Amino acid sequence: MPYGIAPPLSIGGPRPTLQSSYTQQSGDRAMKDQTIKRRSFLKYAATAAIGTGLLACPATTQAGRKGAKLRKALQIGMLPQGLSDKAKFELAGKCGFEGIEGRPMSDLKAAEKLGKLAKDAGVPIHSIVYGGWGAPFSDPNPKVIEKGLAGMETALRSAKAQGAETVLLVPAIVNENVGYGDAYKRSQEHIRKLLPLAGQLGVVIAVENVWNNFLLSPLEFARYVDEFDSPWLKAYFDVGNVIIYGYAQDWIRTLGKRIVKIHLKDFKREGYEWTNLRDGDVNWKQVRRALDEIEYNGFLTTELGGGDEAYLKDLSKRIDKIIAM
Repeated sequence: MPYGIAPPLSIGGPRPTLQSSYTQQSGDRAMKDQTIKRRSFLKYAATAAIGTGLLACPATTQAGRKGAKLRKALQIGMLPQGLSDKAKFELAGKCGFEGIEGRPMSDLKAAEKLGKLAKDAGVPIHSIVYGGWGAPFSDPNPKVIEKGLAGMETALRSAKAQGAETVLLVPAIVNENVGYGDAYKRSQEHIRKLLPLAGQLGVVIAVENVWNNFLLSPLEFARYVDEFDSPWLKAYFDVGNVIIYGYAQDWIRTLGKRIVKIHLKDFKREGYEWTNLRDGDVNWKQVRRALDEIEYNGFLTTELGGGDEAYLKDLSKRIDKIIAM
């Protein structure tokens, strides 16, 4: 949610830096970028996708499933920085997490070793955050596109080496110099070039809803994904990123089976601030119900500021309460 291709690990709306009694280690420049383009973002959000006539595939209405498996994960950057990789993964497991979201590594042997460490600790690396803010596929400059393609190819190969199923991608950025239509067309054109490699490696490209002035309605997001017509391009849904202009449960129901991964964040509209999970305006009960309705099974990955063992255990318990709703 925050901004900039990893490292540092970041993605789609600013990562929350929480005020708590626990030791915090946010270490992420995302919060510095929190105010960037807010006014333009809200302006776009208010008029998103008007008149597009988009249709989404209906979601299943099955609720209250038995045997659904929702697994707790966190980003590798949330773990204490002073620990060895082995100790980090062991701490994640001790705190109740079952998976890790990592970052791209150009050294594939090192990536494979890291993936094995995580798996042996019981917290496999399930996803890689590439991002894409530094070289968006909406850019008109061919050199930027070349850089973006090379970066994503590295991320896909790194994901395979680490044992990850997905690579998170910010598909495009709309701004004063890049129009919405151009961003839509260019990003699809260039992302399609990556699908053969994704299929060869068995790694899904997961496009996330972020604060990039793009894909501002769930109907449009659904259409964007459908137009690729590929099992290797799906949606990575961030719960917290839509709260200032929508309702997470609505997005989940509209996107349905297109969703391959979920990011957990919370946001309070009054005061315009990120909060810890269950302290903001996300209707977690409805979100939980919507996940059942679309029969989502998989990881729920937190994307928050990092902290010590006490903080991580508290966060794990907060997710337990969400899952139990």
